[in-house]
Formats: sequence, C-alpha cells, structure tokens
Amino acid sequence: MSKSCKGLLKELVKCLRESDCMKTEGKPISECAKEVPECQGLRNAYSACKRGQLDARSRLRGNKGY
Repeated sequence: MSKSCKGLLKELVKCLRESDCMKTEGKPISECAKEVPECQGLRNAYSACKRGQLDARSRLRGNKGY
C-alpha cells in the first residue's frame, strides 16, 4: 500500500469504529462502511486516492492532499 493513502485509511477506520453501527449494532466494518453517512466523505476521499494511484498522470505528480 502506498503511504499517501494510509492517513485517509486510518481516519476512515477511526470514523467507522466510533459510529453507532459498530458500537451498538455490532456489525462488521465492511457493512458499516456502506451505511454510515458521517463517514461517506472519508470513504469517497480514500477511493479517489486509490484511483489516483492508478492514473499515470497523478502517479508521476503524486496524490494531492493528505
């Protein structure tokens, strides 16, 4: 895994673990990732970061942001 997306992944996992979906309902993290609206921004940013690693132009320049 590239280091440029590692911070986003940590923030996303932290957001999901603190959500009611995991705390009270006890659902797995993969199921909560689709349901929790508070973490959707982080999920979208993480997927854009991973997509950016595959894009040849951004691979040369590096991912923006995090």
